[in-house]
Amino acid sequence: MTRFSVEVDDETLADAQRELGTRSKVATVNEALRLAADRAKVREAIAALDSVELDLSGSERSFRLNGGRDLGGLAERARQEAANDGAS
Repeated sequence: MTRFSVEVDDETLADAQRELGTRSKVATVNEALRLAADRAKVREAIAALDSVELDLSGSERSFRLNGGRDLGGLAERARQEAANDGAS
């Protein structure tokens, strides 16, 4: 780990600390640096995926809402089971 001294704007540091939910200045700076590094990795991954050719022909038949399962009665069945459990 590298140790160095840096001047940081207090208001910006406090804003970052609130946003990141960190408890110390060191944790805030480390988390901000980690997020910046991760952002670069995500950009690289998106660029790699962008170069992949996808054949989506026929996909309208393959992909259906909720995977093709009818989940419409799920909430009603859960209510009925809860009512039955409460009546016991």
